[in-house]
Amino acid sequence: MRSSISCVIASFGLAFSALSGALELSAHCPPAMRVDDSGHCKLHSRYQSYASLYDKGVGGLKTGLPPWRDGFTAQQIDLGRLLFFDPLLSSNQKVSCSSCHDPALGFSDGRRKSVGVTGKPIARSAPSLWNVTFMRRLLWDGSKHTLEEQMLGPLYSPVEMGTTPEMLLRRLQSSEAYTALFNEAFGRPSPTLEDLYSALAAFQSSLISLNSRYDLYAHGVAGALSAREIDGLNVFRSFVARCAECHTPPTFSNQQIAVLGVPERDGDPLDIGAQATTGDASQRAGFRVPSLRNSALTAPYMHGGNFDTLRETVAFYTGGRGHAVPEGEDLKLHWHIWTPELTDRELDDLVLFLNALTDQSFLPDIPDELPSGLPPGRAIAPQARAQSRIVVGD
Repeated sequence: MRSSISCVIASFGLAFSALSGALELSAHCPPAMRVDDSGHCKLHSRYQSYASLYDKGVGGLKTGLPPWRDGFTAQQIDLGRLLFFDPLLSSNQKVSCSSCHDPALGFSDGRRKSVGVTGKPIARSAPSLWNVTFMRRLLWDGSKHTLEEQMLGPLYSPVEMGTTPEMLLRRLQSSEAYTALFNEAFGRPSPTLEDLYSALAAFQSSLISLNSRYDLYAHGVAGALSAREIDGLNVFRSFVARCAECHTPPTFSNQQIAVLGVPERDGDPLDIGAQATTGDASQRAGFRVPSLRNSALTAPYMHGGNFDTLRETVAFYTGGRGHAVPEGEDLKLHWHIWTPELTDRELDDLVLFLNALTDQSFLPDIPDELPSGLPPGRAIAPQARAQSRIVVGD
């Protein structure tokens, strides 16, 4: 019988064989998943036993999940993990997916606006990737609808990762290690771009965060939240604050485009958001409603790091409808943006509740070694600001 230590070593995320010195893909599904009879990893969550009200209203605590993606093999997921951290995927071999989506920062990067291969800020902040498998609108403007479609932007944008399909394919096919790993994961003698996109999608679809203290409370553990956190939940779900109408549990996003009228920072021009891709004037300055899970780790907030702290962010909503809209702009503000006139105590309770949505218990392992031989990419921004958290006594 193997010892408990040996069992831990065999868990998802180990890609280095100490015996052979060669990289190997894990044969174990990530902890949020279970292997099915066909050898594919399938989501495993208590929320699957509840009825889904996706796109049909706010629902209660025991509301099921929207549709999700799964069904990849453990090897495909683990190959995606290695690729996610590998700067080989960028033109200068210094920027990886994880440079803007660092696990330590809730899979964001702690910056107002992300920085790519040019070393200069790009247009928007890096959204968290937790629970991205449930999202049917991707990017801040909601313009992409699959993980494979979405990743083409950062990979090939000259200001993000700056590579090209030809460069990427040449590097992967010239790597003995990657050729062997792609063959193991996909059963083809040589890497293809489609397999690359599939592996990255497989890994991202495995980033599940559904085990916060809020989730314990939702599943019936009454003591999982403090009295103040429950007060915050009640404010969140109230018809005064109306937070849950857009940030709908259990994913805490209704995945719609919302026009909020948040102020741009440092004299930046208005970001017209979804209007740029849809041409719809009613979506001017509209952005996809993000999930609030692990939001305590992902400061600063909104599409351009518009607010530094969660407290500042929730206070924006009580400032009055349209109070930050630039002069001369006629934005079609979302119907729920009014003037809730929340008290300081209620705002503090809201922040306490948002902190209770933190769960990184299923963080993937960061590779110690990559097939490319390059060091794993990580965000170089400071850690998420401590002031995002508020400590308030019960």
